[in-house]
Amino acid sequence: MRELTKAEEEVMQVLWKIKKGFVKEILEHFPEPKPAYTTISTIIRILQDKGFVAHKAYGRTHEYYPLVSKEQYSGFHMKNFVRDYFSNSFRNMVSFFASSENISVKEMEEIMKIMQKQVKKQKQQK
Repeated sequence: MRELTKAEEEVMQVLWKIKKGFVKEILEHFPEPKPAYTTISTIIRILQDKGFVAHKAYGRTHEYYPLVSKEQYSGFHMKNFVRDYFSNSFRNMVSFFASSENISVKEMEEIMKIMQKQVKKQKQQK
């Protein structure tokens, strides 16, 4: 899987939200000032070439849909993020965010509960 540009990711966010759509429908989900129709059309073709999007043809019109789920791309993107910014260590990433003043005690407690559930689950699978 390849990294997406900001513009490609914006188009994918719309497609993930609406599940499938024509260029005109995709364009409707962009805020003002909207990009040009041809810009969205070009980005969609690039996404097809990268294997993120496919289409169903209706004559000369194409309805596009994602081939890569948001979850798949999020996982890929997070792995690269952790590798590039935290020396490939989830522990370093969690430590960074835990010591950040942007995370509340309540959020940390919720994260700890999620982690405890996952620890239990993984121990049961062994």
